[in-house]
Amino acid sequence: MDIKSKACVHVQTLTPYQSARRIGGHGHTFLNANESPKSESYLLNSLNLNRYPECQPDNVVEPYADFVGVKKDQVLVSRGSDEAIGLIIRTFVERDQAILIAPPTYGMYKVAAETNGVHVVEAKRHDDFTLSADGIIDAAAESPYLVKAVFIDSPANPLGILFSKEELIKLLEAMPETFIVVDEAYIEFAPASSDYTALINEYDNLIITRTLSKAFALAGIRCGFTLANTETIKCMLKVIDPYPIADPVAQIAAQALTPMGINMMKARVAECQNRRSVVEAALLNMKEVEKVFPSHGNFLLVRFKDGPAIFKAEAQRGVILRSFEDKPGLKNCIRISIGSDEELDEALRVIDSFAKN
Repeated sequence: MDIKSKACVHVQTLTPYQSARRIGGHGHTFLNANESPKSESYLLNSLNLNRYPECQPDNVVEPYADFVGVKKDQVLVSRGSDEAIGLIIRTFVERDQAILIAPPTYGMYKVAAETNGVHVVEAKRHDDFTLSADGIIDAAAESPYLVKAVFIDSPANPLGILFSKEELIKLLEAMPETFIVVDEAYIEFAPASSDYTALINEYDNLIITRTLSKAFALAGIRCGFTLANTETIKCMLKVIDPYPIADPVAQIAAQALTPMGINMMKARVAECQNRRSVVEAALLNMKEVEKVFPSHGNFLLVRFKDGPAIFKAEAQRGVILRSFEDKPGLKNCIRISIGSDEELDEALRVIDSFAKN
């Protein structure tokens, strides 16, 4: 049997998302996945592992709703915000319709659409990579397909920039029949003024996705959230798998969302922001660096004179970074996660030694 020919036509031509772990790399210092440099300790109770877990565990949903200032029925918990992206598409976008994205952006939006046989329409960013509501509105109007959802990452990955509240409101009001999905995976690293959760009470077409992977340092448990109108959440609950949140995941997430866990997260964010400033200053003093993009995330996007050569030199020393060489407008650009002081010092030493050779 020719197995490949038996796959769905859109799967046969699908290019899977290249996650940091899927790309791989041999090394000892991994600054390629925007992970926290360390994990905390959590307690686990194994007495109920013989039972199926709740679909939406109250001990996770309720404290998260309190944390972000919304109602419990405006929250859905999933296997990371990656599952939320797929759920939104499966729930609201038909196969002959489209989503809209603005590259360079998070690659899973396109993969999730293509996996479900949904078209992808692209809007153009400005030369400085900022994104306007007008550009999105025009791209949707010119699309040969009906755009049912717009995906905007804010802070953007890998760009690190924010989508302004004024532009978001303009977009929500101009496209009332289209879901505007704001991916806030890195929002805890950004100024408080960029938090748009209160807007879900004003606009039925706003969906926000969040995660515990970044600021909460829990990438390994795969726990994310969707914040939206109550009816939107009800629709997504029709589509979600029966048991999306494993009991150990719920236990850890619940501990992370206690007042103590939230305080630890805020301290972690403050440390990361300070470290990011130090690294940015050091990079700006290096002759191999052409630009360091402003960042509201736990990473820095850097344009080098010769990005591939720097990436190779780092890899040869066991330091694994993330190249965006093949992304629109990002030639010679590398993203560096804000890891520990020791990890970042090592990465900087490699760049410095490269410049001296």
